[in-house]
Amino acid sequence: MNSESPPPTPVSELPIPEANPDEQVRFKSQGGRLMLLLPPEPEEDSLPLPWSELWEQLKHRLNAGERFWQPRTTVHLLARNRLLDARQLQAIADVLAEADLALKRIYTSRRQTAVAAVTAGYSVDQHAPVTHLNQTAAESGRALEEPLYVQSTIRAGVEIRHNGTVVVLGDVNPGGSIIAEGDILIWGRLRGLAHAGYGGNPDCRIMALRMDPTQLRIADKVARRLICPRKNICPKLPTWAVTVFALP
Repeated sequence: MNSESPPPTPVSELPIPEANPDEQVRFKSQGGRLMLLLPPEPEEDSLPLPWSELWEQLKHRLNAGERFWQPRTTVHLLARNRLLDARQLQAIADVLAEADLALKRIYTSRRQTAVAAVTAGYSVDQHAPVTHLNQTAAESGRALEEPLYVQSTIRAGVEIRHNGTVVVLGDVNPGGSIIAEGDILIWGRLRGLAHAGYGGNPDCRIMALRMDPTQLRIADKVARRLICPRKNICPKLPTWAVTVFALP
């Protein structure tokens, strides 16, 4: 008795494999913030998504008619470990502006991307590659990230967050802020907010060539306004930088 093979399954009934969301540019609402998520760089044995394809995906998302945001909404860019230069960041900001969106903050684990973003005037949160936005604070005793060097003036509205020491070769203007798990060293004038040891380390230091901050914080301590009795003399002793008081 000959057995007959089953009829082939129609093409229309074949399951369509779902796209991996981690390989797609996508928007996501999280905690009241509009997040723009870029696909991360793959492992060494895989080819990275080229910029041209990433760019086309972004434009498709903006033009797909599936918007769930209001006009003039600020966007937080989760770049992950993807390397972006100043030209690419500006292109992202421009295409978002065409959709009445404003790029505000960049989350990245790449030092080059963080420096490019700060130089372009965006707030930056540089984290370790394994960090997620909903991750709790790291356990005490772990090593800090390598220092982040920024050769630019930190303008008003720009905030830098880094899980290590931050070194700024420039000024920090009023309205600018630096939040570091390590020390904060400013080769310029500090006129904004500086918070060192935000993970709880009270031994961190904040130093600048000129001190005129709006607020200083080390761990959970807040400094009163520092006033140099001789305005033309820059403070040189580290006690100017590390004297903080617990405000009532």
